[in-house]
Amino acid sequence: MDSDQRRAAAPTRRGGSGQARRADAERNIAAILAAAGCFARDPQASMTEIAAAAGVGRVTLYAHFPSREALLGELMDRALREVTATVAAQNLADSPADQALRTLLRSSWQPLDRNLRMLHAARRALPPETVEDRHADILATVEQLITRGQDEGVLRADLPAHWLVTGVYTLILAAGDQVESGRFTSAEALAVLEATVASAVRPD
Repeated sequence: MDSDQRRAAAPTRRGGSGQARRADAERNIAAILAAAGCFARDPQASMTEIAAAAGVGRVTLYAHFPSREALLGELMDRALREVTATVAAQNLADSPADQALRTLLRSSWQPLDRNLRMLHAARRALPPETVEDRHADILATVEQLITRGQDEGVLRADLPAHWLVTGVYTLILAAGDQVESGRFTSAEALAVLEATVASAVRPD
């Protein structure tokens, strides 16, 4: 092979190597995120335990997630994207706002409950304002429903919508806490959550 041929071949080799590295990185990330299911069994699981479960070294783990908080933040984001997608599939605009709010609570509860222990670990590791920011998409949907319900006259309008959103958000977290502490089963927590939210937003 002459020098021109070697120069022409070099980018192909580098490109192939880069693709292989990206594929390795994607496999490692997928293994790490799967292994982070350890948080569902033990919210205090360490990064060393996660690396061992993923079959990667600590250097590899920290290359992708430089801290336990970063890993938990990514897991929280994934869980909340699932919640948002589940809620978006419910066609909430087709129902009166009070019914749509109840549908939102019911549809979001299953993915929240499935990821409950991991979400609790994330809430303990991350600043409260960061946790709330990560809920921005679902909270925006709640605010849209409450504002619509106030316009429709089916939800109370004597309090600001943003305050009612805060109340709903706080009640959802509290319901999860009750399940985590063993005071409620998941079904009991959802029933109490629905009843409490309905009472809180009902017009006088």
